[in-house]
Amino acid sequence: MTLNVVYFAWVRERIGVAQERIDTDAATVAALVDELRAREDRYALAFEDLSALRVAVDQQLTDFDAPIAGAREVAFFPPMTGG
Repeated sequence: MTLNVVYFAWVRERIGVAQERIDTDAATVAALVDELRAREDRYALAFEDLSALRVAVDQQLTDFDAPIAGAREVAFFPPMTGG
């Protein structure tokens, strides 16, 4: 399956791109993260601490154990703060 993977804030800065198309066999967000970590050190650094990240699948906030079958987009970003 091909996914559009989007990175925001410091995740984007560490990886070096705002978004990319990924071919994956991953069944869950966590499995996708494992694939990304294995690609290069910059991905491993960006996904080093998953507690510092949030994820959305097709623009719906979810957990890392969420399935991604049939999804078009997965986005990673730090927790949002307000003021």
